[in-house]
Amino acid sequence: MAFSAQDWQRNIYLEGLAGRRTTIPTDPGRLEAVASARMSQEASAYIVGGAGAEQTMISNRAAFDATRIVPRVLRDVSSRSLDIQLFNETVPSPLLFAPIGVLELVHPEADLAVARAARALRLPMIFSNQASIPMEMCAKELGDVMHWFQLYWSKSRDLVASFVRRAEASRCSAIVVTLDTTLLGWRPRDLNLGYLPFLEGKGISQYTSDPVFLQMLQEPDSDPSPPRSLNLPSLQALVSIIHRFPGNSFLGKLRSGLPLKAVRKFIATYSNPATTWEDLSFLREQTKLKILLKGVLHPDDARRAIDHGIDGIVVSNHGGRQVDGSIASLDALPPIVDVVNGRIPVLLDSGVRSGADIFKALALGATAVCIGRPYVYGLAIDGQHGVENVMRNLIAEFELTMALAGCKSVKEIHRDMVRGAQK
Repeated sequence: MAFSAQDWQRNIYLEGLAGRRTTIPTDPGRLEAVASARMSQEASAYIVGGAGAEQTMISNRAAFDATRIVPRVLRDVSSRSLDIQLFNETVPSPLLFAPIGVLELVHPEADLAVARAARALRLPMIFSNQASIPMEMCAKELGDVMHWFQLYWSKSRDLVASFVRRAEASRCSAIVVTLDTTLLGWRPRDLNLGYLPFLEGKGISQYTSDPVFLQMLQEPDSDPSPPRSLNLPSLQALVSIIHRFPGNSFLGKLRSGLPLKAVRKFIATYSNPATTWEDLSFLREQTKLKILLKGVLHPDDARRAIDHGIDGIVVSNHGGRQVDGSIASLDALPPIVDVVNGRIPVLLDSGVRSGADIFKALALGATAVCIGRPYVYGLAIDGQHGVENVMRNLIAEFELTMALAGCKSVKEIHRDMVRGAQK
């Protein structure tokens, strides 16, 4: 990722002088609007929407807006460094690709396009448990770039163990256990359309590529779905399910009944509301990889994570997609940072939309920041190129914000450089 903010900014202006304006909006509001216009109604609802009245999404943004940067002046910032240390590895910028599921909704190359962008930028990527492309294919695209695997705790421990083994074989260096989705949140935008992409066989490629899951399909259905009347939409959904299931013969897959069974089995097993702290010992027995907990918002949970030997925390409210009226991730960050006291990395996601947001999160103690929806918007607009451009814009804005605030490196960003947030 050899580019400077000034070079990137200058190039945009020079391209404009030649009559070539950027196709990827640099302001977050227009970026979302342009991307939404490129998506189907169902895709836009799924990607852009949140839980309930979407008050958590509003709170995430309000928390960043209420946090003000206090720049320092007359400091030499002529040379700047954005790199950080994360689990003893050097990362060129404090940004990671957050796990986002069902990317095939916005672009046919889905996770592969993101993996290629991550490799080009040398930025870590967290593979989604609900990916459209199996982790092995994405890992091949990433090469030696840091990558982790997000895990939803299934009702099947054998499946959990299989996912972990595959993550190890795919050279993932960490498992990110997402804790806040043991049940699917109430999402009116999706409910009003009656649309859940998994029912079309989308976003379940980690499952249909897994040997344990495929073996589970040989078991009798414990709770088979009731028969539905056939009409055009249901037939289209059936075609989608069969098309996405592994195999070359459409008729063969249809006769086997496995594609439909895979969707039913996924719905029955994908997440487990009975998951507790005690389950983490099972995960530790399965792997020596780093384990992070994603979805931590209370300092007592952070303290307990450390007591359980967890290696890192991601402060997150799932981008406002799970609990309406939840505390903003940025507001939850400082108390958790204080409890952790530097013993393990603390990452943040949810609501990050600009380079200034990144600066604020780091000032409040985050080790790094996970970017979610913005890169998906870039993917919707222009595939891999769009993803790269969104991330370069964020990095450039962060670098300029950091320098203009009086810091020449991430290490110089401290809590006394922001005001108005919970401290």
